[in-house]
Amino acid sequence: MLSRVANSIYWMSRYIERAENVARFIEVNLHLMLDRPAGAEHAEQWEPLVSTTGDLEPFREKYGEAATKDNVLQFLTFDKSNPNSILSTLTRARENARTIRETITSEMWEQINKFYFFVKEAAFSDAATDTPQDFYSKVKMESHLYAGIADATMNRGEDWHFARMGKLIERADKTSRIIDVKYFLLLPKPEDVGTPIDNIQWAALLKSASALDMYRRKFDYISPERVADFLILDRNFPRAILFCIMEAENSLHSITGSPMDSYQNEAERRMGLLHSELVFASMDEMIEMGLHEYLDTFQTRLNKVDDAIRSSFFSMEPAKTQGGGAVQ
Repeated sequence: MLSRVANSIYWMSRYIERAENVARFIEVNLHLMLDRPAGAEHAEQWEPLVSTTGDLEPFREKYGEAATKDNVLQFLTFDKSNPNSILSTLTRARENARTIRETITSEMWEQINKFYFFVKEAAFSDAATDTPQDFYSKVKMESHLYAGIADATMNRGEDWHFARMGKLIERADKTSRIIDVKYFLLLPKPEDVGTPIDNIQWAALLKSASALDMYRRKFDYISPERVADFLILDRNFPRAILFCIMEAENSLHSITGSPMDSYQNEAERRMGLLHSELVFASMDEMIEMGLHEYLDTFQTRLNKVDDAIRSSFFSMEPAKTQGGGAVQ
């Protein structure tokens, strides 16, 4: 496979997954706003949301210090100057798809176009502000439709594995960040820990990751440690970090053909190290280290995996062309 084609399909998949996950970030806050006391909405509830996506500095350059609901939703959803807004990422996904029309299926191309135009048209209406829960749920559904179409229509060759690896790496990064939303945003006061509102917030976090039902099948009650353990270390839930890294490594080795217990390039070495660390990690050690610090270290190491994939397979493409603030 040409490196140009591999690069485009990898990033097409990452951008679509990123658009979905930005919608999930926003949904965390929107769900929690329903449970907060009247008059509790203030800038501190929205600014950490931008900070968690890695875009606080460009946000402040454009909007100043006032992180209100309206300007945060505009910045994260429709702002073309933000490379990680939903509209910007879908624009890039569509452009990457256009350059590889001969590789992807016609059904995939049609769904990407449908997804892109849905968000683009919403930018000129009040859909995202009048009924935000409905709008961001629709964004997630359009992403799910694309993923289903891709799985149902693509051969399981190198192109499929590059798309799958991009999706899973993006998902692992964003799952780590959506857990960080809880620590940046949902517990402003230590005395809230263990209270009913705390449980409601953790349930909202699980729901935003489409994890609440599967969590309840495994555990009989909600606790911060169990929620974090489920979203980080579960081997079977498809949005858990360990699951994503494990399956991304499988796709990486399917592309190279090397055995799972060996490596032949830096991407496989770094992915294997990250996978091994997660397999032998314990939640007690993460909490002792500080969950935010652990997740921050994980995100840095995942970025290095992405750098290694780029240099191993897409070396003709300058590194800066595809990186987004929410990943770098």
